[in-house]
Parts: sequence; structure tokens; C-alpha cells
Amino acid sequence: MATEFSYIQFILEQLQGEEATYKKMFGEYMVYVDEKPIFTVCDNTVFVKKVDGLEELLKDADGGYPYKGAKEHYVLDIENSELVKEVVKILKEVIPVPKKKIKKS
Repeated sequence: MATEFSYIQFILEQLQGEEATYKKMFGEYMVYVDEKPIFTVCDNTVFVKKVDGLEELLKDADGGYPYKGAKEHYVLDIENSELVKEVVKILKEVIPVPKKKIKKS
């Protein structure tokens, strides 16, 4: 089951006040905040990479795998606005902006 676009719109609403965008990838989505890949969204579930600084905040969160072969991620309760704000704040500090790929001619 692929993620519904209405779910992506809901996520963007939860990120109101942030510079949030998304890209469709293989039928699923990556959500960016300030050009940084913050959430992977698969099967209408928001996944957060396990990074330093989130352990305590998400200690009670379920774990899951966004796609086959992926490392375990946290499953984020996107409806908990306060939690989402805290997670985004931490991720914006530790996740780098991806380097632009140079196309070979």
C-alpha cells in the first residue's frame, strides 16, 4: 500500500511554520525541512532515522522499517504536535543538507 497524497498534506499541516517540502520516491515520500531530509513516509507511516539526541524523546516510540533493507527507524506519532516540533528541532541540528549531485555530461 503506497502513501496517500492526503497523508502527505496532513504531515505538511503538522509542520506549519517550518519550511517543509516533499519529494515522491518510488511511490513513497521524503519530507524535507529547511532542505534537510527529516521524515521518510511509507505506507502512511512517518519514520524517523535513529540519530543522537532522539533516544530519550522517542524511547516509548515503536520501531519499524520504512522499506526492505533499511535500518530500524522510529515510528513518529505525527498527530502529537508538541512531539513533532521537538523531533524536528533536534533533527534540524543534526541532519546535514544533502550535497547537490553534479550531472555527468
